[in-house]
Amino acid sequence: MKMGSGVSEQLSEAAARIKLEPQWRAALQGEIQKPYMQDLRAFLLNELRSNKRIYPKPSEYFAAFNLTPLDEVKVVILGQDPYHGPGQAHGLCFSVKEGVALPPSLENIFKELKSDLGIELPKNGCLSGWAKQGVLLLNATLSVEAGKAGSHQKKGWEEFTDFAVQYLNEHRQHIVFILWGSFAQKKGALIDRKRHLVLEAPHPSPLSAHRGFFGSRHFSKSNAYLKKHGIEPIDWRKTTGYGKLFEMELGCCG
Repeated sequence: MKMGSGVSEQLSEAAARIKLEPQWRAALQGEIQKPYMQDLRAFLLNELRSNKRIYPKPSEYFAAFNLTPLDEVKVVILGQDPYHGPGQAHGLCFSVKEGVALPPSLENIFKELKSDLGIELPKNGCLSGWAKQGVLLLNATLSVEAGKAGSHQKKGWEEFTDFAVQYLNEHRQHIVFILWGSFAQKKGALIDRKRHLVLEAPHPSPLSAHRGFFGSRHFSKSNAYLKKHGIEPIDWRKTTGYGKLFEMELGCCG
């Protein structure tokens, strides 16, 4: 079967150098070299060679880490896996690129933001401005096949992101972990609640948002906790703001 041009471009990117911010590089390098991550690498390359469309682009798998350096993490929002529709996923959970229609869950996040803090709904759904302020927007699974939600679960990503959460738990203090939905809340077992604040609510999906996501006030609660511990709060109005990416050869997707 002839490989489509789009997939060929993705495969070329997969062979390119993966970007990772230096502090995260130091923390995660050993984990990336473990056999399960090498198995994940082989799986991803095989998916691309099989003419499958994978989201986000390989160069964006680690975008959450790139935009939020390890020592700047103040809040962690955990998602499940990337959006599986065209043009949506770009490596930050719940976020979409500028100009892309808001997914229903993100619409509900913005509604809660307005209810909680009186902030008018942002004009676009790119949350990189939050990331640059210290909000780690981390999915449990960092890739997905187009149109197939959850298709890259149980391939190794969850173990890798568990390690990242455990590292933050053990090496930092006074981080706010926001866990929306049962999937994210499973990672709550990795967090020492004496060292950090854990906020839990139903998922912002239209199927569950009315069961307690609306009215949870996690944005104001996060800032109150940060202020209490002498940490600059998040300006939740600032959603969009790109920063420099950092480069390193990881051997994960090349």
